[in-house]
Amino acid sequence: MSKLGKFFGAGRSSKGRAAPSPQEALARLRETEEMLSKKQEYLEARVQRELTLAKKHGTRNPRAALQALKRKKRFEKQLAQIDGTLSTIEFQREALENSHTNTEVLRNMGFAAKAMKAVHENMDLNKIDDLMQEITEQQDIAQEISEAFSQRVGFGDDFDEDELMAELEELEQEALNTKMTNIRLPNVPSSSLPAQPDRLPGGTSGVSSTAHRSRAASSKRTEEDDDIKQLAAWAP
Repeated sequence: MSKLGKFFGAGRSSKGRAAPSPQEALARLRETEEMLSKKQEYLEARVQRELTLAKKHGTRNPRAALQALKRKKRFEKQLAQIDGTLSTIEFQREALENSHTNTEVLRNMGFAAKAMKAVHENMDLNKIDDLMQEITEQQDIAQEISEAFSQRVGFGDDFDEDELMAELEELEQEALNTKMTNIRLPNVPSSSLPAQPDRLPGGTSGVSSTAHRSRAASSKRTEEDDDIKQLAAWAP
């Protein structure tokens, strides 16, 4: 049996064993990457060493120079293989990490779905609708109560303002009439005015008549002033 056959045969025989966890597989892949990286550093150093030897021998020792170049080519070939292997391992590690992440996400989402289902099992949509309807009705009632409190309450004072104004004008007119009645007017003289004396020559009687009229006019103005003051005192 070939080596590959043995390897795959061993793989088939190991199916009965439990598969490694993603954490174990990731740890193995990282260990392999570290090992290949160290070997890569070693081969790069050998390539530089063989190149130095080839330059050293040069044309003086062509055989030794050719052997050094051959070893350099083998090391470079191994480096190319290691680069390809590292790329494959890196791709596999990233794919495994993504799968592990997706698995954890799926597990957590399933856990959350179960929790949500358990919460919703205690909820009845009909009860929720009834509750929301009851809340809406109570809000409407509260709004009606607020509007009722804010309305103006008359308490029987719904009177006609025109009638009230007419009654007020009548009261004012009665008060004015009362004030005018209480005003004291000047007494009218009961005796007749004296006859005008005859005019004497020389104007003597004219001077006396003029002085008399002046005194009468002054007395009349004084009485009128008193009357005006009395009216002003009774005016509203």
